Amino acid sequence: NRLARQTVTFDRHYVGSLPCMLARRDIHTGRLSFLHRSWGPLEPFDTSVFETLRKHQVYSHLITDHYHYFEDGAGNYHTRYDSYAFLRGQEGDKWVPTLNPPIEKWRKQYHEKQQNFTPGSLQMQNMANREHLKNESDFSSTKCFDEALEFIDTYANTDKWVLQIETFDPHEPFVAPPGYRAEYQLGEQPIFDWPHYDRYIEGLPENDLLRQNYKALIQHCDKQLGRLLDKLDELDIWNDTFLIATTDHGFLLGEHEWWAKNRMPCFNEVANIPLFVHDPDHKEQGGTRRDALTQTIDIMPTLLDAAGQSTPAHC
Repeated sequence: NRLARQTVTFDRHYVGSLPCMLARRDIHTGRLSFLHRSWGPLEPFDTSVFETLRKHQVYSHLITDHYHYFEDGAGNYHTRYDSYAFLRGQEGDKWVPTLNPPIEKWRKQYHEKQQNFTPGSLQMQNMANREHLKNESDFSSTKCFDEALEFIDTYANTDKWVLQIETFDPHEPFVAPPGYRAEYQLGEQPIFDWPHYDRYIEGLPENDLLRQNYKALIQHCDKQLGRLLDKLDELDIWNDTFLIATTDHGFLLGEHEWWAKNRMPCFNEVANIPLFVHDPDHKEQGGTRRDALTQTIDIMPTLLDAAGQSTPAHC
């Protein structure tokens, strides 16, 4: 709500290509990936918006805990920025060694539907990573915003830069810091915060548990966003700072009898995504809403326009 009061909210903003890396290629290039290719890297013939900005003396820095950047088939997006920071530990990020794991402990700790002790599995790796998440300050999402606030403090009086702050959360598994989860997860229930990409079955006791864990994680994300807004207020840089807040796709929590994404038709819960924009040249429009149709591919030309550059003919 606080973000919306400061920005223009676009109510009909839609995904372009899905899921994670395809959406990022849309952002980088201003062109849809979906119709001609699947998950993959930026191609040699792709022109990234951040490379174009560099040619016009605009510096770009990425802060992310999204480990897909560093996987096979997607391993070159981060190289298009002038610099980047990668914070570790999300989902199946191969961060903590899984050698000699405490399987019996985890068998008691996690719901049977979330157990997978196969070496190399996402669940096994995630259990190991979570052993190192004791406090909110340990979470990579928190660390992303720690680094972002430090960057803004350092360069608030420097012109012509783009900072991309990107957190994997609230992606599943819905792992929230202590205190958030306790508000929702009552009793001594085994941890279940990782929905399957499958049909929703009415009446299962874990349905509410998954939703409550999602709410807890959303509260954590909301707090991090608040820290960013606090910093922009503290430094009073709204008058010369352009802000875009958006995401790559939505997620089903039982709506239309589905969990998650990708396997079902692309319902609006997945396709109609948030977009908030603050333009210092139009700050009087803060708190208003638009019903114009916009899409992920519109971000690239918007960034160029904000930097006084024209949109390439191939977009």
